[in-house]
Amino acid sequence: MAIFSYESKFSQIVLRITYGCYLNLLWFLTSIPIITIGASTTALYSVAFKVSRGEEGRIGHQFFAAFKSNFKQATTLWLILLVLGIVLGVDVYVLTRLRLAYTGALAVFWTLLLAIVIAACIVYTVELMYVFPLVAKVENTNAAMLKNSLLIGTHYLNCTIVVFAIHFAMFFVAVRLFTPILVFGEGLCAVASSYLLDPLLTALATKPTPVEEEE
Repeated sequence: MAIFSYESKFSQIVLRITYGCYLNLLWFLTSIPIITIGASTTALYSVAFKVSRGEEGRIGHQFFAAFKSNFKQATTLWLILLVLGIVLGVDVYVLTRLRLAYTGALAVFWTLLLAIVIAACIVYTVELMYVFPLVAKVENTNAAMLKNSLLIGTHYLNCTIVVFAIHFAMFFVAVRLFTPILVFGEGLCAVASSYLLDPLLTALATKPTPVEEEE
């Protein structure tokens, strides 16, 4: 039947889901040391971009080549974001406890501080969503990567919301409905997100802003 031919849309969708599963396994195994999560996520998106364009080849070879070539920068950025994430997490925990422990003016004060930290957490999430796909796509300094990730994420809110929704849907289904879906996990999320991120970042890479090469 035509639906099962290699060129059919059905077969191509199944093939990309399979790629997502394989990429998820590679991403998970290379993320186990924790400090390598940045490099593994960059490698994941590097291959996912190729998959979205139909230019994939030897998936494993491409993944580890990207992992090696981007390791230094991606790891540096990840360690920066990891420390910031820990600080924000501790702040949210402490401020939540303080807000519950007091009433009146003090409760209002701690609530305001908590709101500021939650806003910072949103900014942090945007950074996480874009910085490693950006490393996979362009060459730039660490400071520029962080700045441009935030600029892109806040300027193209429709893309940001959809990419976040893809990851949240995977998390929700895994936690509440069907845990075995984690076999696809981040790999499938990256492939799905790449259909939005790849053309966006490709277009922006040719413009002076917001993706701006620093001299």
